[in-house]
Amino acid sequence: MVRIRKAIQRSIVLLVCLLSAVTAAATVTARVDRPTVDVNESFTLEITLDSNTDLEPDLSILEEDFFVGQVSRLSNTSIINGDIQRSLTWTVALMPKKTGEQFIPAVVIGTEQSSPIRIIVNEPTNAPPGEADVFVTSEVDLEETYVQSQILYRIRIYRAVATRQPALREPTITGVETLAELAGDERQYESVLNGRAYNVIERVIALYPQESGEIRISPARFEARVLRDGRITGRKVFESQEHTINVLPIPAPPANYPNAAWLPARDVQLSEEWSRPPEEMEAGEPVTRNVTLSALGQIETQLPAMELPDVDGLNVYTDQPELGRTLEAGGIRGIRSEQYAIIGLAGGDVALPALEIPWWDIAASEWKVARLPARTLTIRGAPVAAVVEPDEVDLSATESAAEPAQQNADEAIAAIGTWQRATEVLAILWLLTLAAWWWSSRSARRQRRAPREPEQSPAHKQQGQLMKTARTAAAASDVAGVRHALLEWARLQWPDDPPRSIGELARHVAPPLSDELQSLSAASYGRNAGAWDGTALANALRRVTVVATSDEVSANDPLPPLLPPTV
Repeated sequence: MVRIRKAIQRSIVLLVCLLSAVTAAATVTARVDRPTVDVNESFTLEITLDSNTDLEPDLSILEEDFFVGQVSRLSNTSIINGDIQRSLTWTVALMPKKTGEQFIPAVVIGTEQSSPIRIIVNEPTNAPPGEADVFVTSEVDLEETYVQSQILYRIRIYRAVATRQPALREPTITGVETLAELAGDERQYESVLNGRAYNVIERVIALYPQESGEIRISPARFEARVLRDGRITGRKVFESQEHTINVLPIPAPPANYPNAAWLPARDVQLSEEWSRPPEEMEAGEPVTRNVTLSALGQIETQLPAMELPDVDGLNVYTDQPELGRTLEAGGIRGIRSEQYAIIGLAGGDVALPALEIPWWDIAASEWKVARLPARTLTIRGAPVAAVVEPDEVDLSATESAAEPAQQNADEAIAAIGTWQRATEVLAILWLLTLAAWWWSSRSARRQRRAPREPEQSPAHKQQGQLMKTARTAAAASDVAGVRHALLEWARLQWPDDPPRSIGELARHVAPPLSDELQSLSAASYGRNAGAWDGTALANALRRVTVVATSDEVSANDPLPPLLPPTV
């Protein structure tokens, strides 16, 4: 009985220790949905605790500088490799009370607290036209930029009354060829203008001009029926501003890097990770080095490859790169990760040179260099043995070794037999080395004779060439050429599930291109075969905007996609 009590006491003590360790390991993190807001706008603060608890965060510390709105709590449980992980997230709606640089103080939950968050609060930038119930604004962050650099185009819809059947018509972009990417999810928040509360829906589109010249953006159009005084009006149209952007050509590369790839960005980061500390390398054993390049304001396919120079004493093998992106307040951050297997050939110190990536700082309009510093690798292991030439043998030592003449005959015979076997082994190894050299030289000659396959250009450059081919074919009324070029372009755009026909492709793009593609599809397979306007299609192909299909749109979305597919 006493033993059972002691066992129970030990179990209770162990459980308390485990709970204490879990509690001590819990962390609190906080983040905001955007770091820059107007004084009359609301934003969202998310507080996350990576464990489960009955405690609540102390939000009273926020009331000095912010109006605290609705608070919601979400519990999340996930199982990863058999480990159960629980977390709690509190979502808080805040509105700043004053302009300038503000800090959201550390939020305390139990014995843990988050880090303070810095935000910038500006004066109101938008004012309603009179006492408008609904209005639309648009803006670009840059009115002059460079080829392939990012331009953020923002559309905001302000509604002080309820609307029905809303639809946002994306503007038409003319001028130089431009790629478009959605720069984040749609945001919804509250704004107070002239004492009147508005519900705001904001969409951000990243534009990438592919050549120098001028971009012209027509007004965005919001169409809806307005509910006022219990009555619903007819369909009304609200338009934003129009914009013109000057695109400058690519400047000359820096003098120190004449072969630098063109990489315009707002920020570039270069980092590395090793599978084991470089100081613990063993000769003959591979070590993995992962180098990551990230650029704010660039898509991942535009990032240059990072090639390591040849280093004496090392064999370096490169794996396929991993491409990805994240979304930040400054737009799209493209990410490229290169993985290298490095093998030290012998013991000793090996100098690994610095890795440098030149890039163009859009804000400062100057070249900068992202750099990983040089380092010395200490490789542990036996160094390569030196080969001794025959004429370097010490003859005096040989003569002195021969002085003891009383050697047993059996020992001499045994020694001779040992040397004979060693000589035979060396002869076999020499023959194998000769055969391997002959085979490798033969393979090398074959490789030199074999024609080299041309290096495949990046996906975005292939898409640009296919678009030019499609426009040329459309202008020449070449239906087959248009269909082939556009389906190849779609295969690069949606590699996992490419559209199989022009009609299916039309549901993935916005008007006016979707309308022209529907006309082409109807002309090819419908009753009015041959009746299509190649010139209109060629003009529509100068601006391609990818949209979500109808299956991807939630029924609860307050607005349909940027350009709803034509039914």
